[in-house]
Amino acid sequence: MDGLSPFDCLSPLDYRYYAGKPEVFARLSPFLSERARVAYEAKVEAAVAQAFAARGLCTAEQAAEITRACEAVTAEEVADEETRVKHNTRALVNCIRRRVSDQAGRFVHLGLTSFDVVDTATSLRLRDFTHEVLRPDFLTLERHLIALALREKATPQIGRTHGQFAIPITFGFAIASYVSRLGGRMERIRDTAKNLRGKISGAVGAYNALSLLLPDPLAFEADVLQRLSLEPSSHSTQIVEAEYLTDYLHSVVSALGVLANLCDDMRHLQRSEISEVGEVFEAAQVGSSSMPHKRNPESFEHVKSMWKAFAPRMLTFYMDQISEHQRDLTNSASQRFVTEVVAALDLCVTRLSHVMSRLVVDRQAMARNLANATTIVAEPLYILLAAAGHPDAHEAMRRLTQEAAESGRSVMDLISSRPDLAQYLGALQPRQAEALRSPQDYVGLAVRKTEAVCREWQARLDLD
Repeated sequence: MDGLSPFDCLSPLDYRYYAGKPEVFARLSPFLSERARVAYEAKVEAAVAQAFAARGLCTAEQAAEITRACEAVTAEEVADEETRVKHNTRALVNCIRRRVSDQAGRFVHLGLTSFDVVDTATSLRLRDFTHEVLRPDFLTLERHLIALALREKATPQIGRTHGQFAIPITFGFAIASYVSRLGGRMERIRDTAKNLRGKISGAVGAYNALSLLLPDPLAFEADVLQRLSLEPSSHSTQIVEAEYLTDYLHSVVSALGVLANLCDDMRHLQRSEISEVGEVFEAAQVGSSSMPHKRNPESFEHVKSMWKAFAPRMLTFYMDQISEHQRDLTNSASQRFVTEVVAALDLCVTRLSHVMSRLVVDRQAMARNLANATTIVAEPLYILLAAAGHPDAHEAMRRLTQEAAESGRSVMDLISSRPDLAQYLGALQPRQAEALRSPQDYVGLAVRKTEAVCREWQARLDLD
């Protein structure tokens, strides 16, 4: 494996987005790599030795020996040993034991089963990754979205439902939706990461082996996990209850879905016939191999594509909830891909932070598209006619907008020539009349709601 290039890797996640980018590698590798897996599993073994020493089962010196060995063991030597013994946890144990005295070696992995170590280490490194990397990156994206929402809080934009012109909003209001949705997902990721659990309960989870060594295995388990800042699973078999990890992964995948939704909105607004926003194009950036004029929504499409690749894996994680009786190995291989999903989320978050912080907003295009949506006055007209006493205002406006489309005349022009309708509008209040004269100002509480949403999430995520 010496001299392995990223371009020798099979996964695009490695050669394209991770191993070939030093800054990404430096952030993710300490938590998500195979080397990190070995290091975190060794931390669990060290914590067990330290808890043994606290109870006088081994000496403090022996526990210190084991701890130093756990800190020194390498992924390379564990991989070599696994090739020999065909068991990854026993390979780790053997490598630790080789670095300590025979007297200390007796206590390495004593009373444990493999998944005491594997499941506990998985919870530990995902929790640390969430706290140290994912959450800070998410908060950076939230700050950019809040800044964009507040900057554009009063920028009129035509609202769209089902791909059709609806009624006016503001662009800041549209962005505030994602401030809220992503803020909620970040809170859920944080909470489920905090709730990831460990176990030190032996081969079937009933503390059989530890009961031979200690008077209170439950207290021992709690001590080991407290040293790692984890709580024990409420109940365990050979493995931790699957739902703690499943809940965490659901929050990760659903957050990826919100990002994909944001990207869909932004890339459709970048269509030539809409052209309301755009990604910043670098000086030498190429949009097409054959059409020099193209400026594709590359980053937005990239994140949507990543969602397509990784969202279906949630089905696998749901299937990993099932393990027959106390344990089977049908999740052994599939669960190794967990780190790819959380890595994908962080890669998408950081990419969108870069793009959204520099998003080009074409206010003139938004105003032009809003002006072209001439029939949107139908909603305020319908509301005002009904409030003024018209017996079937919705049907009247439906017919009028149909007539406007067929005749090419404006809705307001048509209604002024219809005394049976115009009579209901004679007593309009000034603000009601203004909504008819200036549909671009018919934005309801969009500005106020944008400000409120941004304030709420600034406070809830402690972004001040």
